[in-house]
Amino acid sequence: MPFVVTENCVKCKYTDCVEVCPVDCFYEGENFLVIHPDECIDCGVCEPECPADAIRADIDVENSDYWVDLNRKYSEIWPNIAEMCDSPAPDADSFNRVKGYDGPDKMSELSENPGEGS
Repeated sequence: MPFVVTENCVKCKYTDCVEVCPVDCFYEGENFLVIHPDECIDCGVCEPECPADAIRADIDVENSDYWVDLNRKYSEIWPNIAEMCDSPAPDADSFNRVKGYDGPDKMSELSENPGEGS
């Protein structure tokens, strides 16, 4: 039962979750984070740390195979990130659905470009 990063992380990319991960299984894209499902130890400490409520256990998310595959795909090509960044993505709060964002499908905004890593 790995944890996966879901849609609301797109264009938010808060890294509070990265800081608490005991196995450093987060990987960074330009505007999204992912968890390598084979490295995740299912501890769940990252889930409550996410200000965007974008992290879920794979069994608790609709279309779980899609999210596991997406997280695996990008974790194999993006750089590992093990420390919290100084700031989230630009305008993260305005794109956070938890804080009221009601725009179009955020997945259409997902960049496949890697992040800077740590």
